[in-house]
Amino acid sequence: MANSAAETLIGAVVLIAAGGFLAFAAQNADFGRGGGYEVVAKFRKAGGLNVGSDVRVSGVKVGTVTGIDLDPKTFQAVAHLSVTGDVQLPEDSDAKIDAEGILGGNYIAITPGASEFMLKPGGEITMTQGSVSLIDLLLKFGGGSSAN
Repeated sequence: MANSAAETLIGAVVLIAAGGFLAFAAQNADFGRGGGYEVVAKFRKAGGLNVGSDVRVSGVKVGTVTGIDLDPKTFQAVAHLSVTGDVQLPEDSDAKIDAEGILGGNYIAITPGASEFMLKPGGEITMTQGSVSLIDLLLKFGGGSSAN
């Protein structure tokens, strides 16, 4: 009987932990927000940017990077961004790849423009700034030269 109670208790703890994990995953995957739209942004360098990286406006997460591919004509990295429907971005907004910190990942920081016309689903943010390599910066300020 004591063995059965211990097994039941362990099973309950495992189920609670699994439920907590699912709730955390659903929150971070933006399930339930719905009503979002996709825009694209092209960057010369997209180093450190990954599918799932944040899209932020004023430091607040408003979306996620859903895909990154290469434009075969311009050889630019094309980032596909899913933005929540309650955030409307002006057409003249700009996007740059920013770093969380020295050891953190990268995210896309959007600075809203002043246009009264908003980006439509499938639209493109044309003013962009790619990622900056910490190694390139150190070499530049340290007197070395980068092989790039």
